[in-house]
Amino acid sequence: MQANKGRDTTPEMRVRRLAHARGFRYRVDARPLTDVNRRADLVFRKVKLAVFIDGYFWHGCPIHHTRAKSNAGFWSEKVAANRTRDLDANERLDTAGWLLIRAWEHESLESVVDRIELTIHDRGVVNI
Repeated sequence: MQANKGRDTTPEMRVRRLAHARGFRYRVDARPLTDVNRRADLVFRKVKLAVFIDGYFWHGCPIHHTRAKSNAGFWSEKVAANRTRDLDANERLDTAGWLLIRAWEHESLESVVDRIELTIHDRGVVNI
């Protein structure tokens, strides 16, 4: 389990590179709400936007998630706890006036960054 990255995963890095190439600037692996221990992969503080790139296994993708063969009970509980924590983060951010984007690692880079761009422009911000 130590070999699994908590940040800078391949899908995150690809989204970050494309967003940066489009001129967006953001915080990486940061807490949108400083008093809550929930970290987003990209945080745009100026527009109050948090972006999460969720992995198949860790967040239980409904399309691609596979069940662990060894220690299945432990991993099932772990994924369920992750999903519960994700819902809690969603609610807390929404209550605090933040927008959030949750993307699965299999989504196209272009569509994820398009969603980011649209959300930023919908908030009325031109330069970020």
